[in-house]
Amino acid sequence: MTTSTASHSPTDLVDGAFIDVRGTSTHYHDVGSGTPVLFLHGSGPGVSAYANWQHALPAVAAHARALALDIVGFGHTERPADVRYSLRTWTDHVWGFLDALGLEKVSIVGNSLGGRIALQMAEDDQDRLDRLVLMGAPGVGMTMTKGLEALRAYEPSPEAMRDLLRGHFAVDPDLITDELVQIRYEASAAPGAHEAYRLMFFHPDHAGGQLGITEEQVRAVTRPTLLVHGREDSIVPVDVALTMLRLLPNADLHVFAGCGHWTQIERAGDFNDVIVQYLGLAG
Repeated sequence: MTTSTASHSPTDLVDGAFIDVRGTSTHYHDVGSGTPVLFLHGSGPGVSAYANWQHALPAVAAHARALALDIVGFGHTERPADVRYSLRTWTDHVWGFLDALGLEKVSIVGNSLGGRIALQMAEDDQDRLDRLVLMGAPGVGMTMTKGLEALRAYEPSPEAMRDLLRGHFAVDPDLITDELVQIRYEASAAPGAHEAYRLMFFHPDHAGGQLGITEEQVRAVTRPTLLVHGREDSIVPVDVALTMLRLLPNADLHVFAGCGHWTQIERAGDFNDVIVQYLGLAG
């Protein structure tokens, strides 16, 4: 794998830093050194790179360079007034982020929407990708689920966030602490955040909900791929991962029992061990 030859100054894990990505001020985290691994978050309300990957980033940073950005429209990244949210927009933003850091080749760990972006990147240019980890990612056979409907229907309030996280993200409700609820609620209610969320998935001028993929597109992804899924995922059912396993030419599958859509949080230690081993970072 090729890494950047530019100087690398790790960012603070919690606060991160900002970088200009094709004119968009982009918030990101960059910890550890060595082989670059890029983490892509999902699309739930209040999501950010840190909210999704707070446990995974330090675990991978012990072995490699772990990077995660707030994709345009999410977290602390700028929301340009003229942006048109779509899979293409999000994918181009990620490519621009890699270019801004001078990274020629990376492995990607993508959660939900982040996994779909990773698949689009593979369709764009597989030579710049090493290995893929697709966690709770949509794919062939994906339909609207009750969990996804609940995500899209969310209106910001602490109570609504608690109900959403307990009802559709984690099997064990004890994982949904008051602190986690407050962090996600405040992020979802930050200036411009909910308005952007509504634009992405409901406004006719945007195409954030158009994430379908064909069998032919999937079969063309030849990079080594690990599918990771929670058996009780109510947002993206595990059957989607089973279908993708049959279609991807070079895929493995790891299913966590007693786990929903938040594998990286519900089974953080186990998840981190699995991806570190799969990406060849251990030892």
